[in-house]
Amino acid sequence: MLRTHKNNVKVKRKVLIIGCIIFFLLLIDQLTKVYIKSSFSSNETNFIFGNWFALNYIENPGMAFGTTFGSEIWHKLALSLLRVVAIIFIGIFIYKEIKKDAKIEYLIAISLIFSGATGNLIDSMLYDFIFPFNPCEGFNQLAGSGIKMDCMDYGFKQTLEVRHQGFLLGNVVDMFQFNVNWPSWVPYFSGKQIFPAIWNVADACITTGVILIIIRQKKYFPKKVLQDKEEEITI
Repeated sequence: MLRTHKNNVKVKRKVLIIGCIIFFLLLIDQLTKVYIKSSFSSNETNFIFGNWFALNYIENPGMAFGTTFGSEIWHKLALSLLRVVAIIFIGIFIYKEIKKDAKIEYLIAISLIFSGATGNLIDSMLYDFIFPFNPCEGFNQLAGSGIKMDCMDYGFKQTLEVRHQGFLLGNVVDMFQFNVNWPSWVPYFSGKQIFPAIWNVADACITTGVILIIIRQKKYFPKKVLQDKEEEITI
C-alpha cells in the first residue's frame, strides 16, 4: 500500500515536471511567433548576433524548416491531421513511460518532440483567425490552389492565387536563420550557406529531441543484460 502511494506520488511529480517543461516551450514558441508576426514585415531581416544569426520573418505552409507539401487543400489538411494524430500518440506514450518510471532525460527528449509538433500545429489551427490575411504576401500565394484574391500593394490591381485558409490550414511562422557560408576551399559547397533553412523554436525542439534520442539511445534503451543473466542462472 505504501509502495503504491510512493509510486503515485512519483508519477504525479514527473507529470508536473514534464507538463511544466512542455508549457514553457510552447509559451516561448508562441511568444516569439506572435512577436515576429506583429512586429516584422515579410522577409524583414534583423541581425541579432554579429552578421551570422538573424531574425528573418517568413511563413511556410508545410513541414519543418520550410518544407512544402503541395497546393491542394487535402495536402495541408492531411499534414495537420497527421500532426494531431502524432501529438495524441506521443502524449499517451509520454504518460505510459512516466508510469513505467522512465528516466527523466528520456522523457524530456520525447517532450521536446511533443512540444515542437504542438507549437507548429497551433499556428495552423489558430493564426488565420487571429491575424489578418494579406494576399500580397508571397508566403500566402499558392499556385494551383484555385483560390483567387485581389492584391493592391503594388499600386495596381493584381489577381493572385492564394493558399487555403481556416482551421488546420494556416501557415507556420519561421524566423531564425544562420547566415554562415562554407569556406571557399570546400568542394562543391564553396560559398553556399551551411544551413539555409529558416526555422522556429518548435523546429528546434523537434530536432533536439530526435538528436537526443539517437545519440543517447543506449542510455534510454539499455539491453537487459542483467535480466538475461538471471534467467540463465535460474535455468
